[in-house]
Amino acid sequence: MTTLGGYIYELHHRPPIHPIRHITPDALQVLHIAAHIDTIQSTIRPHIEKGGIVLLDRYWWSTWVYGRLDGVDPVALEKMIAVERLYWQDISPVAIFSITRPVDAFETNVRKAFLETCKEYESIADREGVHNRIIAVENSRDVNVVASDISGIISGFLHRKTGGAREFTAPAAHRANYTHSISELVKFPFDRLSIDYASCHSSSNGDGPTIWSRLAAAKPTVVFDTYWRFAAERQEIFFNRFYGRPRPWTKDPILDRYKFTNAYRASDRVSQYLIRRVIYGGPQAPRELFFRVILFKLFNLIDTWERLESTFGELSVKEFDPVKYDAVLTAAMEAGSTLYSGAYIMPSGDARWRQDRKHRMHLRLLEYMLSLRLAERVASAHSMNEVFDLLKSIPSIGDFLAYQFATDLNYSPLTNFDENEFVVPGPGAKNGIRKCFSTLGGLTEADLIRFVRDRQEDELRSRSLHFRDLWGRSLQLIDCQNLFCEVDKYSRVYHPDVKGISGRTRIKQQFRPSADPINYWYPPKWGLNERVAQELNQVL
Repeated sequence: MTTLGGYIYELHHRPPIHPIRHITPDALQVLHIAAHIDTIQSTIRPHIEKGGIVLLDRYWWSTWVYGRLDGVDPVALEKMIAVERLYWQDISPVAIFSITRPVDAFETNVRKAFLETCKEYESIADREGVHNRIIAVENSRDVNVVASDISGIISGFLHRKTGGAREFTAPAAHRANYTHSISELVKFPFDRLSIDYASCHSSSNGDGPTIWSRLAAAKPTVVFDTYWRFAAERQEIFFNRFYGRPRPWTKDPILDRYKFTNAYRASDRVSQYLIRRVIYGGPQAPRELFFRVILFKLFNLIDTWERLESTFGELSVKEFDPVKYDAVLTAAMEAGSTLYSGAYIMPSGDARWRQDRKHRMHLRLLEYMLSLRLAERVASAHSMNEVFDLLKSIPSIGDFLAYQFATDLNYSPLTNFDENEFVVPGPGAKNGIRKCFSTLGGLTEADLIRFVRDRQEDELRSRSLHFRDLWGRSLQLIDCQNLFCEVDKYSRVYHPDVKGISGRTRIKQQFRPSADPINYWYPPKWGLNERVAQELNQVL
């Protein structure tokens, strides 16, 4: 929530976390107008004046439409929009895309609202079509086809603007919905665009418009070569251990001495425990799944889970008692036991939630999530990004944790989204990216993670590196994100002269192999377990 628009979005869509419980429709639209004006002045106009290109998620049309639907007086609404138009001044859109879907694509209970919304948009399109180019797009075909049509139109605009042809393609999107913005539908391959235009920065979370601008190329350092060598060698270690080969599993002294996560996140010991024991080792009802996953991930430590399990038996939302759980964990902590994993630091919560013991706050937080019926809302979500937004609305859960939790929930049958839908880089990954690139060329860290995911085969081939994937599953965005975090640690020893953001200079954790072997097992929906078992049988 870095802008006024982001704050108003939170206020509008996540009222439970704000003291304001009700905003009148008129006041709400005034707030949105204020956010628009702030963005026009701070971002849009300066960028256009520099020759940049702006793609808005929405235009003032939405203020008119939703104001009308909410019963705002038309005269008052016109005056609100007139204030915004003063700030647009001489700027007018090259084109406005109107995206619709057939009414039969919606459930009966939302069809009426959809028809009313369409009617208002059609009315304003008729009125404004005299002054603006309106391009109608019916989003009833395959989303790739629709996105390709839109990107082709945009390509034509850019061709005329720059005098040179630009190729734009759109990879698979994961759901088609009339609320999708252009910035969500159209994604661009950064290997083709890194010299010419920035990536899309989606405004679906209220943080601002999409902007394209001329860029210098992102410049890789020697650490970027190490990124790929590290990924290949770490995966080689994984398979050496999988086959039961004796140590040493690598000739790399750094990888042999220090602890690093696997190239694939789901192959790590804690993730394997979560998948096999926590997720698929108990009842599969949505509320039970959500409870178990979040309870485990709040501590992210196998010992903590097993301590609770040994006391209460099968951990179930039906028997969840924060007071009793607190007593067990407090006793363990006072006896010198660690409750939390060292993988990342869990926040203590703000003043409203903070307790004298951090674990009490997290138990209370879980109870709060259940009271909001968050499990049911996650189960009915239409995208991983929507799950991320739901989790992020919970106090003390920021971007990084919301993304990690959304990924863990997606291992379960509760949701079934493509892990490549989106990525949120954590602090370690950002540090690794800054070591791998001396300049980002205007791209974001998320852009560069997507870039390496898309180009993984080419990058490995160009360096003559053998990389054995996970039984046909290529590196996903979450894996590439984690690898940047791990190469940050690795380079502290291998590239001590390359400084990142954090200033850390050593690796804390030594590698100590566990005596307990891992029987690798992945979410059944990935279709890997039969291949894993077959290969293991061949080895044995």
